[in-house]
Order: sequence, then structure tokens, then C-alpha cells
Amino acid sequence: MNVRVTLVAAARSSSLLAERFDDDRPLDHSGWQAVEMAAHGLVPLGAADLRYCSPTPRSRATGAALGYAPLAQPALRECDMGRWRGLTLAEVTTREPAAVAAWLADPGCAPHGGESLLAFITRIGCWLDTRPADDGGAIVAVAEPSVVRAALVYALKAPPLTYWNVDVRPLAAVTLTGWAGRWHLSLQAPV
Repeated sequence: MNVRVTLVAAARSSSLLAERFDDDRPLDHSGWQAVEMAAHGLVPLGAADLRYCSPTPRSRATGAALGYAPLAQPALRECDMGRWRGLTLAEVTTREPAAVAAWLADPGCAPHGGESLLAFITRIGCWLDTRPADDGGAIVAVAEPSVVRAALVYALKAPPLTYWNVDVRPLAAVTLTGWAGRWHLSLQAPV
């Protein structure tokens, strides 16, 4: 029994330097434009048997703009950043440099009082592993780039700190095929 899960990173809601932890902002103008430009390659993914999205405004808007009519999945939410919610990495680094260093170095550490990187990756992996494995079934999920990164680390059984070395750009799509505990990364050439 195989299932194909395509993860699409949500369009941007702010510039990279202005991104905030647990950012609840909707798509900005450039995010909407990016969705329009990428739509020709992403809209066909909406033919999937199941369509999901992260509960964030930009994930929901990206999925809706692509015509997916996705069902919001709380399990696909971003990492809970506790008291760092709403702040940029630069702001947190200025206020709590030792805590940021610990968070970046130890995947089990959650100095912000929220979810550790390890717990986040595990949560996303549990969601992935509970997808219905109907041979040949297809799923598409629009989620924050951080969620896509966590899914890739989990699926490839990579060390948790690998998370920091995975770059997922807005509107990037990646497909995982397999079933619970046995996932394969599938890279396809653009059509």
C-alpha cells in the first residue's frame, strides 16, 4: 500500500528578514503575485484524492488560490514558539542570545517554553504516518516552509539538526511516496 503526499510550501506573507515566529499574517501582494505565477505548475496537484493545509492564513489562502479547497489540519501548524511568538529571529537573538544558541544546537531544547524541534518533527511525522495508504492514492498539503522541512527530515530519517540545512522556498513542492515509517523522496522535473 503506497500513498503519494505532495507538500506545497505556502506563499510568502512578508519579506524573509521580516518573518516572525508563528506568523499569522495573510499573504502580501508579492505572495499573491507569486501564486499567480506558479499556478500553472501547482493547480494540477488539486486533483489529489485528499487536500489539506496548515491552519495559518497564508497556507489557507495559498491552497484556496490554487483551487484546492483544502481542509485545515491542526497537526500541520508551525512549531509552537512559546514566548518567541510574533518576534523575528534577530529580535530574539538580541534579547536571549544564549537561549537561541541552545535552541539551534539541541533539538530537544525549548527555551522559549513552546515545542522543541524534536517534538515538532515528531508531530509532523505522526501526521504523515497516519495518512491513509490506499495504493496509488494522492494527497496534497499546503503548509508553512518549516512544516515541509520537518516532514522531509522525518521522512528521510535524517538527524534532527539536519532541519537547519534544508531550504524550502515559498511555493516549492516536494513529493513523498510510501507509507508509515517508510517514505521516499520523489523529485520530478517540471512539466
